[in-house]
Amino acid sequence: MNATLLILAAGLGSRFGGDKQISNVGPNGEMLMEYSIYDAIKAGFTKVVFILKAEMVETVRNNIGKKIEKLVEVEYAVQDFTKVPEWYAVPSDREKPFGTTHAVLCAKEYLNEPFATINADDYYGSKSYEIMYDCLKKINGAGEGAIVPYILKNTVSENGAVTRGICKTENGLLVKVDETGGIEPKDGKIVCPKGEVDPDAEVSMNFWGFNPETLDMMTDYFEDFLKALTPEQIKAECLLPAMVGDFLLSGKLKVISVPSDDKWFGMTYKADKEDVENKLKALHANGTYPEKLF
Repeated sequence: MNATLLILAAGLGSRFGGDKQISNVGPNGEMLMEYSIYDAIKAGFTKVVFILKAEMVETVRNNIGKKIEKLVEVEYAVQDFTKVPEWYAVPSDREKPFGTTHAVLCAKEYLNEPFATINADDYYGSKSYEIMYDCLKKINGAGEGAIVPYILKNTVSENGAVTRGICKTENGLLVKVDETGGIEPKDGKIVCPKGEVDPDAEVSMNFWGFNPETLDMMTDYFEDFLKALTPEQIKAECLLPAMVGDFLLSGKLKVISVPSDDKWFGMTYKADKEDVENKLKALHANGTYPEKLF
């Protein structure tokens, strides 16, 4: 089965203080998303699509794209303010991108087969890609999707608060996603502005699976999001977990949920980088990854 890995890499990285998506963190200068690509190809994925800021394209093409283009099909999409409906006027003082739902739609022309979305700055683990590839075989049409969730306590940062989509599942199906910001460890607990959060809760790390037919639903959802924006909402984003949550409530989408035992890690803050470097070094040392990925 042909399947696409869609890498979300166009965020501002404001909490990190730069373009963390293209930060060199592996022992040989690898970017974190190279490990995702390696694991995805091993699991059976046949295409990689990068969603980038315009200024990142040549860096990613030269440092990753040229190394993998003999193994998989490779495409590049740019997320910017030109990729919005003609009727919408982007506020002149807006800097922040329109979020992950919009990012996916910026790559719509390249998504002709089942696809999985991931964050460029997250490490998901090799087994997770096998799980997702298997899920993509099972979902059909616009109304079915998939998620590989992770355990909340394994996804927080000691260096600051994070946002996670807290998931509720029943009988292997996702029934609710509660997008929650300000999550952080404190005094041996995990808390958010609303109070204590279950450390063993399953959460979205944007590892979603969809069929290309779902893109029309996403387009309508994003346009409704833009129509509802007020002039003051110059930082509002149309996020995949919120979209899926709304689709679940309206009955438009059924989502298979298969959690992974893999250990997630990633970079939200600059101080996270050293931990990521050490963990990747250990994964090379124990034979999980070869000396050079490609």
